[in-house]
Amino acid sequence: MKKIYLLPNIITAFSLTCGLFVIFKMTMTNFGQVDQHILMATAGIMLLAAFADLLDGAVARAMKAESEFGGIFDSLADAVTFGVAPAVIVLKTASLEQGSQLSAFLTIAAMIFSVCGVLRLARFSASAQQARGDEELLAANKKNFTGLPIPAGAAAMVSANLFLASNDFNHYISISLETQAWFLISAFVVLGYFMISRWKFPSFKSLHVRVASFQLVFCIVVAAVLIFYGIVQHFPLLFFILSWTYVLIAWTLSLIRLISGKKSKTLEDFEPEPEDTEWHE
Repeated sequence: MKKIYLLPNIITAFSLTCGLFVIFKMTMTNFGQVDQHILMATAGIMLLAAFADLLDGAVARAMKAESEFGGIFDSLADAVTFGVAPAVIVLKTASLEQGSQLSAFLTIAAMIFSVCGVLRLARFSASAQQARGDEELLAANKKNFTGLPIPAGAAAMVSANLFLASNDFNHYISISLETQAWFLISAFVVLGYFMISRWKFPSFKSLHVRVASFQLVFCIVVAAVLIFYGIVQHFPLLFFILSWTYVLIAWTLSLIRLISGKKSKTLEDFEPEPEDTEWHE
């Protein structure tokens, strides 16, 4: 009988619990009663779930406790927490007339996002299974991701919804609920496409910054102060900028790689993977 390690799976269960709590909390909140405070709390819980998602894998690798059960459990937890919960948050926040055409479009877009997220997880699990024992594939997988990781997609979606409802946005810009709904519809579809696409997205594990130690410490201190100030004073704006910057930078790097051509060595790691028969029987 194969071993099932407790600690990594407890962390995964915590991430799943965060997602379920957000779904249940939003479900019990009436339409029109979702305010910025509720959205701030749900965003914080989603970030906590994302941290737990990073931690469970790191703990499993450190303990040499990676298992097939843990991988499947992690994918199922991510499907709920990062695939379903963001869709529920947005649908519950939007104050649209039930049964209207715009409400139907938003619901369809939310389903596209969730289904694409599940497909992204299925492809990742299949790729991880295929890479076992292959050092070259394992090294390539650590450099970058094929398709937008679902936690990053969830962060971008939740941050966009929070930013549109925030004082930071509404104090300076006034747009109708219909315009906000179309923006969220577009975000759902774009992020869903990125998740199942062959575009490459960088892994933070592969970042190596070569600077002098003093400069590195100084930059870390400045960044920490700015981030702390942003969290305290302008969390919706900071969350929106950071989550969408990751998406846009990765897309831009891949686009530059396509323009430069395969003969060029520029951004070779961001060459989109060719289509294969992975999605076919």
